Amino acid sequence: MSGTFEHCQTGPLPSFLAAPPRAAVQRVRMPTGDHMWLVTDYALGRAALADTRLSRAAATHPDAPKWGSVDLSPNSIMSLDGADHARLRRVAAAAFTGTRVTAQAAVIEEAADALLDRVQAAGPGADLVSGYASPLPMVALSSLLGVPVTDRPVFDAAVTALFDMTSRRVGARGRHVLTLVQYMSSLIDGKRDAPGPDLLSALVRAEQSGEISRIELINLGLALLMAGYETTAHQLSLAILELLTGDAPGGAFVEELVDELLRKTPSTPITFPRVAVEDLVLGETRVRKGEAVIVSLLHCNHDPGVFRTPAVRSDARRPAHLTFGHGAHRCMGAPLVLLQMRIALTRLRQRFPGLRLAPRDGALVWREGLATRGVSRLLVEW
Repeated sequence: MSGTFEHCQTGPLPSFLAAPPRAAVQRVRMPTGDHMWLVTDYALGRAALADTRLSRAAATHPDAPKWGSVDLSPNSIMSLDGADHARLRRVAAAAFTGTRVTAQAAVIEEAADALLDRVQAAGPGADLVSGYASPLPMVALSSLLGVPVTDRPVFDAAVTALFDMTSRRVGARGRHVLTLVQYMSSLIDGKRDAPGPDLLSALVRAEQSGEISRIELINLGLALLMAGYETTAHQLSLAILELLTGDAPGGAFVEELVDELLRKTPSTPITFPRVAVEDLVLGETRVRKGEAVIVSLLHCNHDPGVFRTPAVRSDARRPAHLTFGHGAHRCMGAPLVLLQMRIALTRLRQRFPGLRLAPRDGALVWREGLATRGVSRLLVEW
């Protein structure tokens, strides 16, 4: 695999992401009709993600430029800046301590093996998305947060709707949001009455001690679910597809290979918008107060001036990819995602060393119109 952008032009992408960049910072039109500055240069992307003059909180204001018809709650950890964000992040960080993440390994391994048993029983032509890539992250989250596995159908439709970039089905998406809020509120009430060893029970205790409010607790639970389920499921499906159709090395799975798959095919191709709270300069582009900036993780991860080397990272000094973001909002769940991908891909190769994409129409179906990128069907043979 090279560092060029052309290789990742598979599947549906918004027009402003489907071609090599015209400039390091370019003006693009979003599906809403609003314009934003799209950063495609790696160094400028890192700078923008760490710049406190670019505010996530300001992006939630009603009059701010929007990329879709539904935005995150202003109380979400993903929508806050400064001290409020840092406070919630400290509370949420309890989810991803080394001990807590390591403890999930046995759960993920057991779930992966059970799911692959079902795939094998279904026989060649089985769908690895519905049979493996999609349910596995929900099992991990169910264990981590204390969410019953039987509740997965609630999130399959509702969480996906929150990432829809199109302006269609506004009413339906609003109902999905309400469904999620109501469910999380009910789940929290249950944890308050009967706490357990799970993370959500720990977050309820933080609310009871006054560290966070109830609305912050609900939004924090939803943020962990959205980030941990939807994006991880898509990331895993994209990694499997790359292994089946790309030019990834065929040797043993190592940490560097998983990291490279994350760099090459990020399931979140662009960041949430940030709005300038004062005039600033990005490279040679002046961004005015009130204008919105998004960073193309897809372009930055394929910046030919940074990622020149072959696929597997052999040099520890190679710059880190931006799939997990950068700065104050860098994904806290990165260690859990890495653990899931290492286990899932290793178990998959061990079980099906001759795995290949099924040679039939409709074997590969992409998800469309989403801020998260992935496939909805991946039929395989072995």
